[in-house]
Amino acid sequence: MRKGYKQLLEEANAAIETIPAVMAVPMHAAEAEQILFVDLRDPRELERDGRIPGAFHCPRGMLEFWIDPESPYHKPVFSEPKRFLFYCASGWRSALAAKTAQEMGLPNVAHVGGGLSAWRQAGGPVEPMPERK
Repeated sequence: MRKGYKQLLEEANAAIETIPAVMAVPMHAAEAEQILFVDLRDPRELERDGRIPGAFHCPRGMLEFWIDPESPYHKPVFSEPKRFLFYCASGWRSALAAKTAQEMGLPNVAHVGGGLSAWRQAGGPVEPMPERK
């Protein structure tokens, strides 16, 4: 193997901005209009663990397709003039995703260090996912 996940994470963390959860929690309330929290976790994780209130769900496997305006799967939310704070369960997927989004040219990207786990420890609000119909 030429590069393992540890090296990929090290490279991502060196290239992106990490917002510690203790700083992201107050940002969630104070800057709700300017910041979009993007939840990269699998739908089963959202159902089991809930989400940050108001977060936009973007499964990690769809990120590149949803960001690119030329993709048939593009989501207009990624064209809005917002700051995008990615998060996952522990901060690994979100670090890799933030690096990818940054490389694609998405402006104002960062990730929540420690993910939803750190968010909970910092006292951040979590809401249950509505049941699917």
